[in-house]
Amino acid sequence: MLSFDNIAELSDLHHSLPEFEAKLLTMIQRLNLSLQAHHADHISVRCFQQSTAERWKSGLLRCGELISEKNINGRPICLFSLNQPLQVGPWQIDCVELPYPGEKLYPKESWEHIEWVVPGDAENFHQTALSLFSDEILLMPQLKLKFSNPAGEGEALQNPTLAVTEDGITIKFHPYSIREIVRQD
Repeated sequence: MLSFDNIAELSDLHHSLPEFEAKLLTMIQRLNLSLQAHHADHISVRCFQQSTAERWKSGLLRCGELISEKNINGRPICLFSLNQPLQVGPWQIDCVELPYPGEKLYPKESWEHIEWVVPGDAENFHQTALSLFSDEILLMPQLKLKFSNPAGEGEALQNPTLAVTEDGITIKFHPYSIREIVRQD
């Protein structure tokens, strides 16, 4: 069984993971977030070239299983369950999200975000997610907050999202795990 770090098609992701991890942990500390009680559900990459997405997909198929491939917001998004989880800070993450390029161009092709499950009612989820932050933190001018409700083809569960971005790193929160979402279709 091959592991993520031994696959040539994923070498750029393997080598950039420590930098992503350092920036992520710094952001979490600066935001004074306590995420130990929440499940780190999945990690996501971003790319702007179709060839990169195909290469990463090929590599991820060598160290995991494709558990979903759907069109969301007009582009394919693949989810892979890894045979061996990735260690990112204190979290072991065994699911990778690979969105194919869309209309938005990203400044680099690499890791982009991690999503945590924060259990709560989908109708009031944005308020639940915001309660993780202090009011002072939410007023930081360098933070970008985005509320959304992404939906894949045939998904029965609502999937409200709070995304917080700073310096090219994003953390996201959902009330359900991505596996629960794709199981419901």
